[in-house]
Amino acid sequence: MITNFDKLCTELEKQELEATNGVASIATYAQLLAIYLYQNDLCNAKFLWKRIPQNITSSNPELMAIWAIGQKLWKKDLGATYLALSAYTWTEPVANIIRALEEKVRERAFNLVGRSYSSISMDTVVLMTGLSRDAILQICRDRKWDIHADGVTIIPTPPSQPAPLHTSSEDQLFKLTEFVSFLEN
Repeated sequence: MITNFDKLCTELEKQELEATNGVASIATYAQLLAIYLYQNDLCNAKFLWKRIPQNITSSNPELMAIWAIGQKLWKKDLGATYLALSAYTWTEPVANIIRALEEKVRERAFNLVGRSYSSISMDTVVLMTGLSRDAILQICRDRKWDIHADGVTIIPTPPSQPAPLHTSSEDQLFKLTEFVSFLEN
């Protein structure tokens, strides 16, 4: 599924490639860096950061603030990521990307908790999501997660997995034949 951010990313990459003297506008760099973070494409974000001329990065606080988020994501420091997300007053259209990034990071954190923990403390979830206890309690109710009687322990349930695609018997036989012939050769 291609999102609007994917289309915008393609356009921004094209703008960077076609830029006069090989240097794109600050707005192009800022949006592209934020989109790479949104896509969780930390490698491309890091390479972009290294490609941006230093005189641009050092003179633009918004670019430096976006990269601060990237550094926190790279280190998997969720608590510091939320602080970095809220530490700057973003300009449009970067603000839209940053809001979407924050929601996506938070959703990934909740999915991680659901897949990885049989029980987890409320304080840990607060740190991992950057939300208040009341907001977390509401999200736990929405996700039908149990909250221990002590009010401090959350008992998550794993997110539902998509139904596996059914393959025909002929497809399975073809794949098995390819595998066996690969092993024989």
